[in-house]
Amino acid sequence: MDQTMEEQTESQNIANETPIKDVFTPPSIHDLPILTGESYTHHSAIPQTLVDDPATECVLGVDEAGRGPVLGPMVYALYYLPTTFHHSLLAETHHFDDSKVLTQVVRSELMQKICTSETDLYQHSGWAIRSLSARDISAAQLQAQGSYNLNAQAMDATIALIQEVLDKGVNIREVYIDTIGPPATYQKKLERIFPSLQITVAKKADSLYPCVSAASVCAKVTRDASLKVLCTSYAAPGSEEPMVWGSGYPSDARCTTWLKGNMHPVFGWGSECRFSWGTAKELLEVKGAPCKGDWAEVDEAEDNMKLTGFFVGAEEEQEDEMTTWFGKRVAVEVF
Repeated sequence: MDQTMEEQTESQNIANETPIKDVFTPPSIHDLPILTGESYTHHSAIPQTLVDDPATECVLGVDEAGRGPVLGPMVYALYYLPTTFHHSLLAETHHFDDSKVLTQVVRSELMQKICTSETDLYQHSGWAIRSLSARDISAAQLQAQGSYNLNAQAMDATIALIQEVLDKGVNIREVYIDTIGPPATYQKKLERIFPSLQITVAKKADSLYPCVSAASVCAKVTRDASLKVLCTSYAAPGSEEPMVWGSGYPSDARCTTWLKGNMHPVFGWGSECRFSWGTAKELLEVKGAPCKGDWAEVDEAEDNMKLTGFFVGAEEEQEDEMTTWFGKRVAVEVF
């Protein structure tokens, strides 16, 4: 399966996509699932103002970070707050914008404000993320001839996050989402699932709607901090190794250099790598790693079934090995 389209960074600045060393670590960072390659969900506490008045109508935005990289998770995030605060709090007071436009320092500072109980952002807003691990992304894409592609995974993550917030009793009325694929198709599907919500799906929604901008920041900072956790696992104990693999995008030379220099001869890489990406597959093929996925047809009626019999050419290789090991066959007349 060729993932070249997913591996494009569009017009993003690669340098700005590399997590800073002292990136803020939000509560959405769960070290154990990140290091073991598990996908997980994190929800913030519901703002006390919404708990006190559950009838308050809210607006909700959804965006993602890390769709194209070969390393690290793809993080979907949502952000919600009372409709009356949508523009005044997010756009006018705190100047949220598309996370790719904001500097890493600004993103980190905004996320810290979101997570600090004394701030107006914390007191009036809620947020959640769904972190899809590189391992789970690849496993889903490689099963059933790629029937569960990245768009389908993204759609399911979005639906699940919205439903979970609704189940918590938050009175969501308007939803704004940065599109994956054709906006009209995506919007119609969501409208069928959530008929009571006013849903808008648009291209560049993260620069048009402040709640989507805030979701974009939550997603990006969570992914940056996740990459830091993953990269630290390769560092020597006690050292503070920099982000040697850069942004994790295939077009980033630091990323491809790291992949080439840290490939295990049998297992390739760890749970930080998307093996379904063309970049990883090509490196495995060039290096001749024994991770080939070709399978031979086996007669189910055979009684003497061996594990080696499932691999293409296994019988031929076994016969050649036995011949060279014990010597060549000779005719009966020799004896």
